Parts: sequence; C-alpha cells; structure tokens
Amino acid sequence: MSSVLYDVPGPRAVLRNRILGIVTILVVLALIGLTIWRLVATGQFTAQKWSIFSYTRIWTLLLEGLWHTLSAFIVAAIGALALGFILAVGRISDHAWLRVPVGWIVEILRAIPVLIFMMLMYFGLPVVGVRVTPYVAVVVALIAYNGSVLAEALRAGVESLPRGQKEAGYAIGLRKNGVVRLILLPQAVRAMMPVIISQLVVALKDTALGFIITFPELLYVIKLLGNQVPFGSPLVPAAIVGGSIYIALCLLLSYVAYLVEKRTRRSPKLRQPPRPLAGAGGDAATMTERIAVQRGTGKHDATSL
Repeated sequence: MSSVLYDVPGPRAVLRNRILGIVTILVVLALIGLTIWRLVATGQFTAQKWSIFSYTRIWTLLLEGLWHTLSAFIVAAIGALALGFILAVGRISDHAWLRVPVGWIVEILRAIPVLIFMMLMYFGLPVVGVRVTPYVAVVVALIAYNGSVLAEALRAGVESLPRGQKEAGYAIGLRKNGVVRLILLPQAVRAMMPVIISQLVVALKDTALGFIITFPELLYVIKLLGNQVPFGSPLVPAAIVGGSIYIALCLLLSYVAYLVEKRTRRSPKLRQPPRPLAGAGGDAATMTERIAVQRGTGKHDATSL
C-alpha cells in the first residue's frame, strides 16, 4: 500500500515513530511538571495571591475589561471585513488608475505595525490638534491593518479561481461588477474562509495592545490586578485567569468559524418536485388510475385497489 506521495512505513519505521512519539510526550510532560513545580516553589498558588479573586469587585473589573475587548473587536472585525472587500475590489480592478493607488494603500497599511499605528493616532494626532480616545485609536488601527490583510487574502482567493468562471459570467451578459459581486467574491470568500477567520482571531488578540495607550481592556485589567501589593502582587494568578479567558474567546471564535465553514460548504440536497396525485380535472378516479398503472395492475377502477 503506497502512493506517489506517501509510502506506508515498515515495521522499523513504525517502531521508530512510536519511540519518538513517546519521547516527545515525556519531554512535554516534564516541561509542564517543571513549570508547575517552579510556580509552587515560588508561592504562586498560595491563598494570599488567589484570594483576590474572592471579591465581587474584581470579577466586575474583569467583566468590564472583557466587554471593552469584545466591543473593540466586534467593531474592528466588521470594519476590517468591509474595508477588506472594498480594497480587494480595487486591487482586482481592470483600471490602472484605481488598481495602482489601492495597491500602494494596501502595502502601506500592511507594513505599519498595529502598535505603532495605535501610538501614532493616540500620541501623534494631538500634535496636529486632533485628539482621539484610546478606543478609537485601537479600533481604527485594527481596521486599517486587518482590512489590508483581508484584502490581499480575498484578492488571492479571486485570482486562484479558474479563468472560466469569469469568462462564463461575461458570456451570460454580466458586467464586471456583476461578475465580481455574484461569481468571484462568493467563491473567494468560501475558499479563503480559514484565512479570514485566522485573521479575525489575530484581531481579537491584538486588542490587548491597547493597554499601552491606557485602553481599559482585559490585559489592562490583568496588569492592574497583578500589581496589587496587598495580595502579594498576584501577577501569575491574574495572567492564568486572563489567559484562560483569552483562550476561551479564541476557541469560541474558532468554533463559530467551523460552523460557518461547514454551512457554506454543505451542498444543498437535490429535491424532486412532488408528483401530482390528481389529473387536470382533479378527480379521484384519475388519481386511482395512475396508482393502478404504477403498480402494474392495469386496472382502472377504484375497487381494484
């Protein structure tokens, strides 16, 4: 059992792979055990450090930080998708006067790091007399960067489609915008759905950069809780709790992406139209006659059924 790209491993290869797998698992377990031992040895699991989470006010702060994170992410995700579609349409335009400037805009937005974009908006714009809130700086920076990345992903998805798709659209009389809107973009979105969702996960995690410009999101609250001296500066416990929340959010977003991808790839079932039971006149005799013929009896009266 072999193919051009893959050969079934023999007994020695199977034994070697099993040994490597066992060694890898043991190494990972050893690293996890060493990490837990160091945390216990340094007193990171003491009651003093974890008692901070027994107060209702602490969980209220965490929920407020979570809400700020989600509010920035939702607005940034919608804006990035909209900007990505607009820039992608400009990138695949047949007109050079539109395609070239949009290409430069995409490359510039992709080249600027998100953190620098946030700092330029929050600390740089006041120099020219424009002041923005930390929320606006975070959202605009996320929209600009992730929108440009999504534009390139959509452009790549459109260009990966067979050339016959576009030509078929022109053949049935569609214009350029109709071909792009009705044929190319829907298929490109379906093909690039994993890339789009991965970029949205990046946008969710990049909201944590807002704590540098004093945006009170989840990481800002975690850092604030970790510096509480009366509780022994529980930085590690706060990081564990906050990290668990981030992991849960990313897993939830990945699950939603899985459902969306599964739904978009599900082929609709072919449904046959119901067979008419009565003739044009709608009488029961005609219906009985058809049933009798289908059964092969050849009898045309109702008593034969």
